[in-house]
Amino acid sequence: MTTSTTPAVKSSEDIVGQKYDRCLADLLVKAGVGFGAGIVASVVLFRRRTWPVALATGFGAGAAYADCDRAFNPARIPGVRVLEKKD
Repeated sequence: MTTSTTPAVKSSEDIVGQKYDRCLADLLVKAGVGFGAGIVASVVLFRRRTWPVALATGFGAGAAYADCDRAFNPARIPGVRVLEKKD
């Protein structure tokens, strides 16, 4: 038997927690993809040097940081203006 309930109102702590979770997952995925691409580039192109791995992992982490920064501060999205409220 299914009971219908009203949708729960999310608190600000839940919203911030979801944003942090999303940012952490994004960081792990993008840094992992960068790490993998760096290993492939290191083996195939650069005679097994370590710097391509570090560089690609850094690019992935930087992209995740930029996305997380935009999630927490929407005013940093290119093309968005914040206007003052007029009384």
